[in-house]
Amino acid sequence: MILEDPVEKVPYVGRVYARKLGNRLGIKTVRDLLYHFPFRYVDYSKTSKIRDLYPGREVSVEGEIVETDLIRTRSRMFLTRAAVADTTGAIEVVWFNQPYLVRSLKKGGKIRLAGKVDNFGGKTSLVNPEYELLKPEAQPIHTSGLVAIYPETASVSSKWLRNRIKTLLKSKPEGFAEFIPEEILEKSEINKPEGFIERWEALKMIHFPETLAQARQARARFAFEELFLFNLRSLEQRELWKKHPLAKEFKIVEMQNKIMRFIAGLPFELTSAQRKAIDEILADLAKAQPMNRLLEGDVGSGKTVVAAVAAYLAYLCGARTILMAPTEVLADQHFATLKTFLEPYGVKIALHTGSHKPDHQTTRPPNDQYDLWIGTHALFYREKGFEKVGLIVIDEQHRFGVEQRAKLLEKSRSKETPHLLTLTATPIPRTLSLTVYGDLDLSVLDEMPPGRKRVKTFVVPSSKREAGYQWIQEKVMGGDQAFIICPLIEESEKETMQQVKAVTAEYEKVQKLMPNVSVGILHGKMSSTEKNDQMTKFKNGEIGILVSTPVVEVGIDVPNATIMVIEAAERFGLASLHQLRGRVGRGEKDSYCFLFVSSDECSDYRSRPEEEIPPVIRRLKALEGTSSGFELAELDLKLRGPGELYGTMQHGLAELKIADLTDSAMLKISRDAAQETMRSDLNLEKHTLLAKELKRFSSALVEPN
Repeated sequence: MILEDPVEKVPYVGRVYARKLGNRLGIKTVRDLLYHFPFRYVDYSKTSKIRDLYPGREVSVEGEIVETDLIRTRSRMFLTRAAVADTTGAIEVVWFNQPYLVRSLKKGGKIRLAGKVDNFGGKTSLVNPEYELLKPEAQPIHTSGLVAIYPETASVSSKWLRNRIKTLLKSKPEGFAEFIPEEILEKSEINKPEGFIERWEALKMIHFPETLAQARQARARFAFEELFLFNLRSLEQRELWKKHPLAKEFKIVEMQNKIMRFIAGLPFELTSAQRKAIDEILADLAKAQPMNRLLEGDVGSGKTVVAAVAAYLAYLCGARTILMAPTEVLADQHFATLKTFLEPYGVKIALHTGSHKPDHQTTRPPNDQYDLWIGTHALFYREKGFEKVGLIVIDEQHRFGVEQRAKLLEKSRSKETPHLLTLTATPIPRTLSLTVYGDLDLSVLDEMPPGRKRVKTFVVPSSKREAGYQWIQEKVMGGDQAFIICPLIEESEKETMQQVKAVTAEYEKVQKLMPNVSVGILHGKMSSTEKNDQMTKFKNGEIGILVSTPVVEVGIDVPNATIMVIEAAERFGLASLHQLRGRVGRGEKDSYCFLFVSSDECSDYRSRPEEEIPPVIRRLKALEGTSSGFELAELDLKLRGPGELYGTMQHGLAELKIADLTDSAMLKISRDAAQETMRSDLNLEKHTLLAKELKRFSSALVEPN
């Protein structure tokens, strides 16, 4: 058997189980099964005496089967009962709907049981425990020692998985070898004095550890392995990008004065962070290789104007720019903003979205004369390609997959590669961004433009909601505007039980509560025309309150909007809440963000002692005290993990099964090891096994479609 064999070749798997493993758990090969790691362990290392058992305990006991019985209940359910005794007493053991057990549980047989003690029929009993019949030649693996618990699915229990994995571990599969260089594994400073353990040994220890220390040692090995490969992949992609032929070389020096005049003509002063980012981008654009840079900045930090400078330079150098946004709302916003910045300098701008296609209009200039195309995914499906593309800007880049970015590059209709600038308003802790964005050069806008007012933020329990709405109505009737954000589009029974207000229900409720205020609605199921109509009315002040799903999270700029209400705020990550909050506070008025909590455990938190305040409230109250997205990202990473920052499917993070992305020490160790390896062997010609594993790892990374 070899690592890449289909999993159905494993003894006792077969086609039916192979289908369940593949569809539900992503286990398709022998390797996948070996790398299906436990997420916890149950400690059955101590054998309890039967006389010491009491309900509620998780125990392991050994004894002799005294008697067995099969009972058919009135509800036609089978009960398999057994009495098991040791030298201190006896206990009843019950299994539901497993009548076949009576054939295995023979009177006088030795048995080991593990599970939770319960009260069944008025007796202290073991109900549905794991069991193993003791044999001299076999060591129990389900009821003794540290027992691995795995991610499961229907008919595929941890016990079933343990048996299959144990079979595989009896003999090393063909082609299984250590691929991490020996000098990396043995470096003493990496993982205490012993270094990282060898791959096969680590597999045995992670599935069947003798101690928790062994389990931790094995997990450290595989965490390092994942991050080491991830970093190698990023470095490899960076090197490959450098080799791409450049579509258009920009003459920076010749255009320097015009760029300076453009910046001087802006209606505001750039921050030092913006100036630094522009310098970094211009330095990239001056090179003879394509730029691949990420511009990361907090909400409202001014990423668009930085992109405008790059687009203006492209125009001066006779090249076209394409800017792609994930939503029509954001594309429309960019179109309006960039027209203001660039049209006075002669830049001709086109908007191409699902509802707006210049190709179908008779306006001038002709389509092939536009200098800047702004659009959504609709740009992919434009019949004509784009000539002379020198720069591609992708906003909120974490929402696009590699295939989509490649498709956009293909639209440039050139064998050469344009410069690529990607933007994100999701701040990521630096230690993590160096790993996640290791294939990109990074510019950070960590400074807010002067005059931007801090949004006053409050966590509001459900008991204060009515008073909150009354205050909001008064403010809106006085001329302010408000967003009300709900996480769902329609009510469902499950979500109703969680007291989450769906946007349609909230819209109707707000209309009744505030009959003198114009209320609008915005959600993803509306047509483009309907969305644009609602947004136009909101921007023009015809709508006082806009009830919306988080579609407004990025890109919407309405200076008169001063109030942000987020329903069921406990359901959002801090990064998302911070981005939503950033939709207000863009004008001269004081602005407010109200985080309404709806779960029962949060409703009366103000009356509780400090130590009894729920963790979710403590997390939300962090927003009251800080306006820095970078600080909140650090906290979100610690409390909720990287999935809250950008989703687990992004950047191949779904392939990281064990690595803890909050472990800054391991992130640094793996990054340093990858850099050292690439420095000494750029193409991995001396490390053929590592090169093969890296190729497999790279192809397995999950990218969004």
